[in-house]
Amino acid sequence: QVQVVESGGGLVQPGGSLSLSCVVSGSQFGLLGLGWYRQAPGKERELVARITPGGTPNYADSMKGRATISRDNAKNSVNLQMTSLKVEDSAIYYCKASQPLPGMTTVREYWGQGTQVTVSS
Repeated sequence: QVQVVESGGGLVQPGGSLSLSCVVSGSQFGLLGLGWYRQAPGKERELVARITPGGTPNYADSMKGRATISRDNAKNSVNLQMTSLKVEDSAIYYCKASQPLPGMTTVREYWGQGTQVTVSS
């Protein structure tokens, strides 16, 4: 059973910084694609950043220069550091683990429960 658990959300002032962490258990962590997504009220869930099994990151245009995603295969964790936060960054942030299926080009996706990030003065 793959479990995805996020932590680190909270309230931060505009211009501030916040780090999120996600621990994934129950799978071969090194084979997982990992990503952070967010969903604000009334909006669709959107990509924030993702990282390949080999460690190559990719960022949404809105987060380039303000976010850093990293993975620690020894700790089965993926982290998201965000700086220069804006009010519009407020959302529930979700961690997603993508598990490759043997012999197939598709993946199985596992989502965490989400952690709230609120940027407000």
